[in-house]
Amino acid sequence: MPLALGAALFLSLTGCGRSSGSPALPSATASAAAHAPSAHPAPDPLLEGARAFEHYCQLCHAKDATGYAADNAPSLVSKTFLESAPDELIAAGIRMGRPGTAMAAYAKFRGGPLEEREISAIVSFLRSKGAATKSLPAGLSNGDPKRGAGLFEKNCQTCHGNVGSRGNAVSLVNPELLAAASPAFLRYAVVNGRPPTPMQPFAGKLSDQEIDDTIAWLWSLKPTAPTAPVQNLVVPDDLPIVINPKGARPKLTLREDRFVPAEQVKKALDAKQRIVIIDARPPSDWIQFHIPGAISLPYHDQSHMDRIPKDGTWIIAYCACPHHASGEVVDALREKKYPNTAVMDEGILFWKDHGFPLVGEAVPSPAATPAASASSLPKAKPAPSAQPKP
Repeated sequence: MPLALGAALFLSLTGCGRSSGSPALPSATASAAAHAPSAHPAPDPLLEGARAFEHYCQLCHAKDATGYAADNAPSLVSKTFLESAPDELIAAGIRMGRPGTAMAAYAKFRGGPLEEREISAIVSFLRSKGAATKSLPAGLSNGDPKRGAGLFEKNCQTCHGNVGSRGNAVSLVNPELLAAASPAFLRYAVVNGRPPTPMQPFAGKLSDQEIDDTIAWLWSLKPTAPTAPVQNLVVPDDLPIVINPKGARPKLTLREDRFVPAEQVKKALDAKQRIVIIDARPPSDWIQFHIPGAISLPYHDQSHMDRIPKDGTWIIAYCACPHHASGEVVDALREKKYPNTAVMDEGILFWKDHGFPLVGEAVPSPAATPAASASSLPKAKPAPSAQPKP
């Protein structure tokens, strides 16, 4: 799934300079609907949830949901998480994802592959693995957010990052987390930790007032408006595959015969060289932002891989982890005997952080790039007017 819901507290159109003669890759979103577990729904929600979890989630969260299979994706079955997280909070994390992280939105109304029934089934599957939810107090404690900002920086920032920065653990300032969580849920995680994960209890390390101050600061960052609806919901099904089909072949140097630096990929695009770039994330992330010219071929649906030409063109896959999902796609390409395949070493978040060209819904003003211009962007299908409430 990449389902990075939360380690400590719980826990991406394009056009390109390509000829119309290049073959088009069918919509990954539409394909996922045909090949996802929902095509044959199980009568038992637990069985359906187990199948969906295996297909979408275990890549990062491990087969037993204990986490840390990729990108520090957290445990989803730790005792203190399950006993403090209402079902809707878990569902919201799957549904809406964690923007700016490796955790994509998986709900269909966000461009993902899952129906609401499947999301509920995954929640039921996770719930069956451990503790029932406890009743937690409502409301916000009497904390001082000004003091809390300093306490968070001192005690939490090293692992969790801060506003405008990422850490190795889940972002506690992520707007979708704060939109779904309650102050009591946040406080419970700080007090009790997430044993046996790296998130240890802070009870006894911080006073009750210091914990309240920290939660008050986090709560002050809660978004005041709901997430905007997706305007371009479906990956266009007429995108050409090869970028710069008449260009020269790039000269790439791989690390461990597998990883290519993002700088080399950008250099190839700047030089208008022939290349195929694959976005291995769920299509909801491609819709939000992606490298200009990248096709959507998610790790969970590779049914159209054979449409990619097997002519020696360099094929580069990327994800946000930064290696796991893209590595799955590259492994599949290599099994099919595609030559010249590689994983973009640092992943799309590195690309984004360094200001390299991007296009998509979350990119306010797509600038002209070697592979695309604003006027050449294909039009995706509009989102439905009525969408489920997050």
